[in-house]
Order: sequence, then C-alpha cells, then structure tokens
Amino acid sequence: MVLVTSTCLDEAILKDVHIVKHSVEHHVKVILNKYKVQEKENFKKWLIKAVTLIDLTTLSGDDTRSNVTRLCVKAAKPLQEHGNKIKTAAVCVYPNRVYDAYETLKHMKLNNEINIASVATGFPSGLYPLCSRLQEISFAISKGANEIDVVLDRSLVLGGKWDMLYNEVLEMRNACGKAHLKVILGVGELGTYENVYMASMVSMLAGADFIKTSTGKEAVNATLPVGLVMCRAIQDYYQMKGRKVGLKPAGGIKTARDAVNWLVLVKSQLGDEWLTPKLFRIGASSLLGVIEKELES
Repeated sequence: MVLVTSTCLDEAILKDVHIVKHSVEHHVKVILNKYKVQEKENFKKWLIKAVTLIDLTTLSGDDTRSNVTRLCVKAAKPLQEHGNKIKTAAVCVYPNRVYDAYETLKHMKLNNEINIASVATGFPSGLYPLCSRLQEISFAISKGANEIDVVLDRSLVLGGKWDMLYNEVLEMRNACGKAHLKVILGVGELGTYENVYMASMVSMLAGADFIKTSTGKEAVNATLPVGLVMCRAIQDYYQMKGRKVGLKPAGGIKTARDAVNWLVLVKSQLGDEWLTPKLFRIGASSLLGVIEKELES
C-alpha cells in the first residue's frame, strides 16, 4: 500500500509542460530501429517474457463463470510446451466475476501466484458518482481482487481540474487499501500528449502503483508514442519522489511484434528493472493466442 500524506496537489509540478508531437513520434521510430529484435530465437525469448507480463483479460457483456474459469486455467498454463513453469501475471475481470476467478485459482492453489485484477469505478467511462465508484472498489476487493484497475473521469482532465482529479484518485487509493491501484487514463480521449503527461503525474502523486493507457473500449488505445510520454512521466516522478511506478499498456496490442515493441520501449526508457510483473503489464485478451502461434512457427 502506498501512503499518500498530502491532501493537496502541488500544481506547480504541472506548469510549463510542452510536448512536441513530431519529436515524440520520431523518437519512437529511433528507439525501435536501434533496439529492433530480428533474430528468430531471440524474438521468441522476448515473446515468452511478454507472456509472463500479461494481465489475461475478459471484459465482455456475456462473461460467465465458465468463461472466467477457462481464463484462469489458461493463465496458469499459457504455453503448453513450458508446462507449469510459465504463468501470466494476472487475470482481469469485471467485479461481478472476481469471486469466480478467486475460487478457481484457490482450487488450483495458484491464488498466491496469479494476481486477480478487477476493473472498477464505472468502467469504461468513469462517469459515475464518486461514492458508487468507491463502493465498486470495495466490492471487488471483498470478493478477492488484489489489484484494481480504476478509470479516470476524463472530463476532469479535459477541463483542467487537476486538484479535483488528484482528490478523486487519492480517495480511490485509500479505498484500495493493500490492493494495487492501476489508474486507467483513457489516453485516446485525453486530446493531447500534455494531458497524458499531466494525468499520469497527478495519478502517481495521488498514489497509483501503475498507470495504464486505456480501457480497450476507446477508438484509440495503446500507442507507442503515448507510451513514451508515460514512460517520461514515470521517469520524472521517480526522480522527484524516489518511488517506482509501473506501466500497463492495454487495448490495440494485437500482434507479436506489438508486444515486443512495448518491451523494447520500456527497456530503452526505464531499464530492465521495469520488465517484471511488479512494474510492467500488458492488458490483453487475444494477444496470448497470437503469441502461441508465433512460438509454434
């Protein structure tokens, strides 16, 4: 649990944030060209690493107990040829399906090895009263979730209401207790890279353990330029506060190359220390199947 003692946001931290869009996008291309993984065997090693960082997700309106059970079984043994040695970092479900995941993993004696994440706080819009959003966090935790993926009210970002945003995230942090707090920015709806940076910084100052790109429901989700901006915010926050915050891209990561590119980006900007489940996750539902096929080829 992260203890945040200040109930006031120092908005001076958010002054003079200027990000050149062309420069960010060019830098991403430079990084990928410099670190591009070409060799087939080495590429496969990166993919196996990626599997261990996945939050295996199902967030469909027709989710059932059996769907979640299958998800947990797959998370426990995602790659057949590696037996029980490889597991995904977490499963991620709706609050009403958390207990299904908890019971399944407990029965498999894996509830201490695979995290249970739940989306909460009016997913995917976040446009619900704060009291009900906080109740949703408490409900998910009571059913067995140890990670909560909350959704920012993007209207607060777009309106520049940073102090209100800070206080909302702070209340979510407190509601999470010992559970890890992942804050979903909804980057595709924030408008500018400056907003992405400032929303990242406010979330971390309020106690986020991870900052996450997207719900996966927006028209534009995780992109590498946005990832670079978020990495820079994580760097700046670490230099300022001495606390390491994780990154979770989610939505739009569909190919094996996409997954490896995200690992390359994080390695180049934050270092190998961030390439662990404690500090990096990939939110995905179909990616695992794509990686399996790539590894079999």
